[in-house]
Amino acid sequence: MTAWLKMVWEVLKDNFGIRSLVDIALVAVSIYYVLRLLRGTRAVQLIKGLLVLGALIAFTGVLPLSTLNWMLTQALLPGVIAIIILFQPELRLALEQIGRGHIFGAGLTALRREQIARLVDELVLSSRQLSRERIGALIVIERQVGLNDVVQTGRRVDGLASVDLLRTIFHPGTPLHDLAAVIRGERVVAAGCLLPLAERRDVRGMLGTRHRAALGLSETTDAVVIVVSEETGAVSLAVDGRLYGNLTPDNVKQRLLGILAPAPSAPRLRLGRREHAD
Repeated sequence: MTAWLKMVWEVLKDNFGIRSLVDIALVAVSIYYVLRLLRGTRAVQLIKGLLVLGALIAFTGVLPLSTLNWMLTQALLPGVIAIIILFQPELRLALEQIGRGHIFGAGLTALRREQIARLVDELVLSSRQLSRERIGALIVIERQVGLNDVVQTGRRVDGLASVDLLRTIFHPGTPLHDLAAVIRGERVVAAGCLLPLAERRDVRGMLGTRHRAALGLSETTDAVVIVVSEETGAVSLAVDGRLYGNLTPDNVKQRLLGILAPAPSAPRLRLGRREHAD
């Protein structure tokens, strides 16, 4: 056993240096952040499919099952091309986040925590009043990924986000009430904005236009969307391609604060050897 371990050590020492360690570390970090960028998107399901396909190719190559291995190998390249075509929005989101340098961060970095808390209070109060009066609303909160393409579909507002402003925008009969308002920082930058609709089969026919629009935007960007149903007054939250429905004001506040201003992690208690022994 000792001789075998010594042989393994010699092989590793001769073929495994600092460069190899750096190479492995960089590959591991790259995979981690790619998965982090794709988390919560539809691309995750296709990645699982590709992993299964890769495992089958390796399995049929070892047996060997030459014909089946050749067929699976030929199917791999069209599958990758199909992913690029079908999931262009997710890939664009990943590239935008890399280009903005926001891979390592999250949240509204331009605002202080007290500003975010004030914004959340205004949004919670607005959604509660709109819900009580059964006034439909779509409120988009921009985070790291810019929403200029969405803003350009509406009308510029550039007003401080407040209960009065949001109620005015979504009041029935006004030209902007049926579409979305976009908040950037503490300000409503535009209203009457058109959002992409979610086309997933599991939600098509089950959700109204507002909810599908909120879900569609959250699938292709990191925006948070508040939805108030005109029919039931229920308040929902769309984020990362998921829709959380029938939320109370307290639920809305907790979720918004958790997303926009997550609490800093508590520092770990480090014990010295003497204290640990005691």
